Amino acid sequence: MNDTEPAVLKKSPLAWAKVVFRLVIVGLVAWGVWRTGLSAAEQFRQQGFSLLRANPLWLLASGVLYALGQAPSWVFWRQTLWAMGQRPTWWETLRAYYVGSLGKYVPGKAMVVVIRTDLVRSERVNTTVAAVSVFVETLTMMAVGSAFAVLMLLLSQQARGPLLFWALVVGVCAGAPTILPVFRRLVRLVGVKRANPQIDAALAGLNLRLMASGWAMVSLGWAMLGLSLWAVLHAMPGAAPALVDLPMIEACVALAMVLGFVSLIPGGLGVRELVVMTLLAPTFGEAQAIVSAVLLRLVWLFSELTTSSLLYLITSWLAQRKPAAPHVDQ
Repeated sequence: MNDTEPAVLKKSPLAWAKVVFRLVIVGLVAWGVWRTGLSAAEQFRQQGFSLLRANPLWLLASGVLYALGQAPSWVFWRQTLWAMGQRPTWWETLRAYYVGSLGKYVPGKAMVVVIRTDLVRSERVNTTVAAVSVFVETLTMMAVGSAFAVLMLLLSQQARGPLLFWALVVGVCAGAPTILPVFRRLVRLVGVKRANPQIDAALAGLNLRLMASGWAMVSLGWAMLGLSLWAVLHAMPGAAPALVDLPMIEACVALAMVLGFVSLIPGGLGVRELVVMTLLAPTFGEAQAIVSAVLLRLVWLFSELTTSSLLYLITSWLAQRKPAAPHVDQ
């Protein structure tokens, strides 16, 4: 193969394997997103609801609140990587975090870890450590979400025993692995040390100060996610949530997302809607509860796709503006 042949033909088998791997990921995510959209459209058809009836400004506010609600968890993930001795840029983690969120629409939830790890790894970020850090952030987010749901249910006027019970159970299950000695032990048990003999040094960077900071930041994120549902309800004709309904709405989102996560169903499809409908129906009626649950999923899906696309476009634009390395004559 001579120097005049196209550069694309010079790719090594490993480089081609990476291209194929990423195309498979894109295909799986696209399938999951499409499946979610079709399910939402069918629910709207059954309820006789048209998106034209919703207030677009409130829907926009809901989408923005959802994107902002993920930011505290992104910051915590970046802090976790740095605590573990890795040195990603803020932009690398921002892109990896938001784009990786689309992986939840693929069965098994593992695609979130795969995408975020693939996008953030570099000569400054070890692949194994990056994967472990994703688990730290995800388990912390679920543990905080469970605790947040319990608190909001207790503050609301609809503190139902079964929902409180499941929130507590999930909180214990998700929170136990985030206890640092337990987490370090689990990492060793699954054999991570065989892939990275230096993993103990990275794990040593995790401390109580980091986790306390994470709980505080992620709690703020959960509050904004709850406000996203609040905005969706305002967007719907005939549904005007009062201030007294806010704790229940906040609990709605936290419990729906946490139970959807542990269900291992792609995107928590059906589980999230069931929780939202159960909590909203006594106040807003069954029809409004169903439509708002489905509408919330669509708004969040659109927000994720928009945010991820913008981050990828900006990344491509920055790569094009980056000056090429100077050519050195041999």
